[in-house]
This record gives sequence, structure tokens and C-alpha cells, in this order.
Amino acid sequence: MPSIYENLRADIIIAMKARDAVTTTALRTADAAIKRAASDVNKEIDDGLTVTTLRKAIKNLVDAKVEFEKGGRADLVAANETEIRVLEKYLPKGLEAAQVHELIAQAIQETGAQSKKEMGKVIGALKKRPEAGLLDFGLVSKWVQEKLP
Repeated sequence: MPSIYENLRADIIIAMKARDAVTTTALRTADAAIKRAASDVNKEIDDGLTVTTLRKAIKNLVDAKVEFEKGGRADLVAANETEIRVLEKYLPKGLEAAQVHELIAQAIQETGAQSKKEMGKVIGALKKRPEAGLLDFGLVSKWVQEKLP
């Protein structure tokens, strides 16, 4: 079974042949970011690195979209939304909220965290779990804060 990165690379060629400039640009940008991330950590490209890099790219696009909306730039908002949709196809389906809450509860119990000051321990424990690639840590962080006094 091909990796996420291999699928992305194959889709670049398909988009180029279809003369789909928007998809080609989005995928090439993601490809460059993944290669740069692998080079930065001196590591082979794997699904974990690919997912992490794509999540970061999508987060940046969402943040930029918010700023474009504030500035009244509907053209750039639409472009960012399109690019986000293209990249989201390569992310694995996330966990259900109930599953995430269960993981958080387990991590709190494992670390023995008693207050929000120990939130870093809980997040660190969650990042070591095999499901870490499926978690949105921005949302997880909020939920951990809600659970800790």
C-alpha cells in the first residue's frame, strides 16, 4: 500500500496532466514543505512526518484565511479554502470526540496530573501515543484544560 506521501506525489503528476494549476501548486508546495521538514530533522519521509507537515500547512492556511476575511479579501479566502480542501484529502480521518476524551482521561491518570500547571505532562503523554497523528492538539489542549482544575 502506498504511503500518504507517495499518493501526494502521484497526484501531483495527475494534476499536472489535467492542467489543474490550483491543485498542482498546492500539492507542490506541500511536497516541498514535507521534504524540508524531513531535511530539518534528518529523517526519512514517513506517514507521521507527512501528516504533521500537512496539519501545519493547513493550520497556516486557516490562520491566513481568518486574516484575509478581516481584510475583506474574498478572492484570497476562496483560494485558501480550495487549498485547504486539497490538502485535507491526505490527512487520516480523525478520532471521534469520545475517543479523544478517553485518551485524555487515560493520559491524566498515567501522568497523575492534578492541575493546569501539569498540562504539559498530559500533552507530552498524548504525543507519545500511536494515535498522536490523528489528534488536533489545539483542540486537545482546550479539552485538557477543561478537565484539569
